[in-house]
Amino acid sequence: MDIRSFLCCTRGSDRKEKGKKESTWRIFSLKELHAATNNFNYDNKLGEGGFGSVYWGQLWDGSQIAVKRLKAWSDKAEMEFTVEIEILARVRHKNLLSLRGNCAEGQERLIVYDYMPNLSLLSHLHGHHSSESLLDWPRRMAIAIGSAEGIVYLHHHATPHIIHSDIKASNVLLDSDFKAQVADFGFAKLMPDSTTHVTTRVKGTLGYLAPEYAKLGKVSESCDVYSFGILLLELVSGKRPLQKINSTTISITDWALPLVYEREFSEIADPKMNGKYVEEELKRVVFVGLICAHNQPDKRPTMLEVVELLKGQLKEKFAAIENDVMLTMDRAADCNDEVSDGDDDSGFISEGKEQIQEIEKAT
Repeated sequence: MDIRSFLCCTRGSDRKEKGKKESTWRIFSLKELHAATNNFNYDNKLGEGGFGSVYWGQLWDGSQIAVKRLKAWSDKAEMEFTVEIEILARVRHKNLLSLRGNCAEGQERLIVYDYMPNLSLLSHLHGHHSSESLLDWPRRMAIAIGSAEGIVYLHHHATPHIIHSDIKASNVLLDSDFKAQVADFGFAKLMPDSTTHVTTRVKGTLGYLAPEYAKLGKVSESCDVYSFGILLLELVSGKRPLQKINSTTISITDWALPLVYEREFSEIADPKMNGKYVEEELKRVVFVGLICAHNQPDKRPTMLEVVELLKGQLKEKFAAIENDVMLTMDRAADCNDEVSDGDDDSGFISEGKEQIQEIEKAT
């Protein structure tokens, strides 16, 4: 389904949704953005991605902005630019990054956002802020719930519904109070009520892609749930989605599952927290992360359920999730003891190196 067919449908339809935040956006001139960023000076550069580079800037009134600048014009880049502008213009939620405006002059394409002083979750887990250990447990829980609530808005309250398609640590930005702001809608898909999924060319980040998307190009709300599960495990552990251990690349779920089975939750917790966390909450986040990252889409919860589970609600469902994970590990252990040649029916145990190669091929 062509996303452009929806672009003019509901620009103002989501203004009254729960959790909204008021925002206005406008057209910026290229001259204005050159002045704000000191001619896109390298010292102002905040980061770089597939779309292009992001720069810090300051407007004439003293307000700080972040400016995403298109790397090189192409039909594909133009589409991603249009999609992100249209989606950002229509959504209003306290956990979704606000659009300040945009600029389209000649072949220059720029998107202007509110500047997030604490940059991205990635920078605090793995980047230059990681050594500062600013993410204590209350902040991590607030980031988990806040980002989940932002995705709930996209999946359940926006009209039409929106699939983000690129949930990852670098796309969760943090404001001055470390409140989560889900960002970067360049890969997003608009989904009318009658549609369960769309088939598209695979785009995204290795380690966060749901198997059905990586292999078949089928993207649905459940794919966002999968990516969010990986993000939860990354948030509590400080580990990357994929890591090399003894020259073998393993997923974060494969790393976490044996520790969960042995109830070694302290070994999962990010050492930078120095043991200062609420054990029951950490356990809850780990199990929710694992069920979200289930290889079978129909086993994953909705994002509405994820928020409730993270808040300690839906206790019966959480107990069922915990039992499901542990029973799966029991079956896997039995298979290993029997040295079985049959296929493992575990939805949590990834296909290891073969699956990673398949994802790399798809992306």
